[in-house]
Order: sequence, then structure tokens, then C-alpha cells
Amino acid sequence: MGLTKSEIFTEEQNKLALVAKAFGHPARIAILQHLFKLNSCVCGDLVNEIGLAQPTISQHLKELKNLGIIKGDISGTSVCYCINQEEWQNIKHMFSQFLDQELIDDGTCC
Repeated sequence: MGLTKSEIFTEEQNKLALVAKAFGHPARIAILQHLFKLNSCVCGDLVNEIGLAQPTISQHLKELKNLGIIKGDISGTSVCYCINQEEWQNIKHMFSQFLDQELIDDGTCC
């Protein structure tokens, strides 16, 4: 598989694609849904809640944190995670703009 040549796309196109990729795994969706449901920081119960191994959960959390969708605070020997509300608003705005585009039907398409 070739490189994506991300430099030929806008910053917004690249960001939208990265977030869409993060949303492309059901475990990440489940993690985000759980964090929204609790509306607080979660430390250790994601393994029990999601049903995946700790290293797998940690990898998904790392991906979400690298994109800024979630934040993590060290609390003793564990890291507590929550939704980054500011970044979530940015993502909602970005996807709304993308999904609200209107197609003008001029009859030239099949």
C-alpha cells in the first residue's frame, strides 16, 4: 500500500481523515461512548466495560489521546481519562461543516 501524500491535502482534510480513522474502530467508539455516559474521568474500569485486554485498551486510548479527543491525568499508579470537551466541539464543528454540504443536482450525473 502506498503513502497517502498527505502534504497535498489541506490541514482540515488531513484532520478529518485522522478523526474518521479513529472513529473507524468499534473499540474506540465504545470507549468514547463509555466516557460520555459517565461524564467523568475513568481510570481502570474500561477493561471490564469494553471486554478487551488491558494492552489493547491502552493502545486505543493512546490513539484517541494523540488526536486530542480525550485527555489523561496521572492519578497515583493509573491514568484517568475523560473527553476533551474543547476538542470534541472542534470535531463536531468540522464534521458538521463536511456533512452539511449540499449537492446541487443539475441533472448531469448518472
